[in-house]
Amino acid sequence: MWVSLALFLLGVTTALAAPRLLSRADWVEREPVVALWVWQCVIAAVLLSFALSMTFSASTAWQAVRGQIFAPAPRAVVDAYELGTTGPWSAVLAVALAAGGVWSGAMLGREFSQARSRRRQRRCDLLVRAPLLPGEQPGSERLVVLEGERANAWWLAGSTPQLVITTAALRRLKGRQLDAVLAHEQGHARARHDWLLHSSAALAAGFPGIPVFAAFREEMHQLVELAADDVASRRFGRLTIALALVELNEDRGVFGPGQAPYGDLPRRVNRLLTAAPRLTAGRRLRLTAAASLVPVVPVLVAFVPALSALGQG
Repeated sequence: MWVSLALFLLGVTTALAAPRLLSRADWVEREPVVALWVWQCVIAAVLLSFALSMTFSASTAWQAVRGQIFAPAPRAVVDAYELGTTGPWSAVLAVALAAGGVWSGAMLGREFSQARSRRRQRRCDLLVRAPLLPGEQPGSERLVVLEGERANAWWLAGSTPQLVITTAALRRLKGRQLDAVLAHEQGHARARHDWLLHSSAALAAGFPGIPVFAAFREEMHQLVELAADDVASRRFGRLTIALALVELNEDRGVFGPGQAPYGDLPRRVNRLLTAAPRLTAGRRLRLTAAASLVPVVPVLVAFVPALSALGQG
């Protein structure tokens, strides 16, 4: 039972400590891709800790589960986990964590289903506003231009992704700014940022009282934009993508009082213009490697009794 409790406490501790540590880090905005990876590893560690805790709790509470999981294990390993010392909390913890896992799967399924529905609806709306010409196939063009008085541009994901841009945006974007906007949106598509956004939204919606999932959703929305900005700036320069962001959003009053819901845009433009130096390649590698080890910790905790028993044998 102590292993399941240790894993449960490890998941809770990681969920509480990691967001605070990341919020204090001074490198997050400078290296959004690394920060995205760190966040994914943290969430994976939390979920893995709870999943393993559920497994050991169920093994402690029910002989049938124990027989399935520990069937090939030597007797010394089974004894090391003290699975015979059942308690009333084993079944409660196992059922609670199993219900959380089922609910997480349901929320993820619902989120991705709704995302597909929204994407189909946007494509239908696009066909209404920009009907196909005779002989033209749906999705054959990577760039679609819509008549519109508001400057806007967005990436329409799917099997045939397209960049949709309004005529007002074309009038405002100058020189290579349009290419920078295209590179920004392609950065989202290549890195599959939509998967991160949908997964974080599902966890935050399914568990609204869990701060780590709310922070995960908020940080994903910010970091994917910073990462896409960096993709565009490396190809066309920081000033080009910064001016493109200003041109696309100036009419929305983003850079004045009452900025919500686009309050992060001034910060993104300021970040591009100040051009803070990146971390060294060595430090980026160390951060990535350290983050990759975080999900390994609950696995090591789960196998400590087995390794100790085998070592003594």
